[in-house]
Amino acid sequence: MSNAFDILQERGFVKQTNHEEDLRSLLAEQSVTVYLGIDPTSDSLHVGHLLPLMGLVHLQRAGHRPIALVGGGTAMIGDPSGRTELRQMISKETICSNVEAIGRQLRRFLSPDESGTLMVNNADWLWNLNYIDFLREIGSQFSVNRMLTAECFRSRMERGLSFIEFNYMLLQAYDFLMLFRKYGCRLQIGGDDQWSNILAGADLIRRLEREDAYALTFPLLTTSSGKKMGKTESGAVWLDAAKTSPFEFYQYWRNCDDADVGRLLAFYTLLPMDEVRKLGALKDQEANRAKRVLAFEVTKLVHGEEEARKAEEASMALFGSGGDQESVPVAEVPSSRVKAGVDLGELMHEIGLAGSNSEARRLISQGGVYVNDERVTDRFRQVSLADANDGRIVIRKGKKAYKVVKIV
Repeated sequence: MSNAFDILQERGFVKQTNHEEDLRSLLAEQSVTVYLGIDPTSDSLHVGHLLPLMGLVHLQRAGHRPIALVGGGTAMIGDPSGRTELRQMISKETICSNVEAIGRQLRRFLSPDESGTLMVNNADWLWNLNYIDFLREIGSQFSVNRMLTAECFRSRMERGLSFIEFNYMLLQAYDFLMLFRKYGCRLQIGGDDQWSNILAGADLIRRLEREDAYALTFPLLTTSSGKKMGKTESGAVWLDAAKTSPFEFYQYWRNCDDADVGRLLAFYTLLPMDEVRKLGALKDQEANRAKRVLAFEVTKLVHGEEEARKAEEASMALFGSGGDQESVPVAEVPSSRVKAGVDLGELMHEIGLAGSNSEARRLISQGGVYVNDERVTDRFRQVSLADANDGRIVIRKGKKAYKVVKIV
């Protein structure tokens, strides 16, 4: 299978597209320039960004030219899509710093020196835009009545939609037009919450350039339980190792639900679909093998093979099947702190396993806390040197959150 559209469709990426048969033919007949836009609202990408990024990787591997656009200009406005309230305004200095950080992460996936890959920043053409000229050329092509029917705006009308956000669709459409004019870009991809914005850009190119342009969106992934993908009790799952350690990242995938493994392997790895289907069909205890493959492959893509091996070893050590515990998140605590005994709830709060002492005690009472793999139910339990093995105490919250307390 060589057609990029069929590859994406087989792996479950295709949610919506305009002119499906024309796009399939175009991707089969020639190399197409395609872009994905990401606004630098943080200094790291997270798992939510990873699915469309993997889509771009598949297009590149099929011979198409990717453009990764980091929205240093649009981040000044804030995308209202999927939001219930106005995004917090970000300073130019913060945006510039975020652009650099995200650019470094994107280069791990897209290899800018290969296949003519481009990394661009829409601040280059948006920051010094002449507003009157922009309104005359671009604003005149948009119907306010039609814009208000878009989901990204319609869902905000009751709570209130600011004028600054109302401009976002025009700016994103203008990005598509600029990339068409500069690089011949004909396809924009993104999450399905971007459908209205992407269509607006394709329509703008058709109106002003009399040329066809295409939109392709990917599903906004949720788990089988309906939970938004990439969220944990402690927040987002980041691609930056300083925000989410490789071990924590590995464990996130290792602890996914059995029902989600097949889809996640198709979305987040480069494994052939024959192998994905075989792994996804494994049941019960055998499903753990598929989860280990998933966790290793995704961690390897994001953090490299060495960090993936370390995370795998650490996970094996915690689950009692050998391995090396050195890569498990560690919190150092002075021996004097635990010599006479320290309250477990206080310690959990101190090392970041709970937001407060009371939250920790509630978790203990509910049976969700383990010390060295032994469930604790006494919310006033004391931890002391007697709990240490080789100077370490393993504290676990639920199935996924671990910390090794190293006595120093």
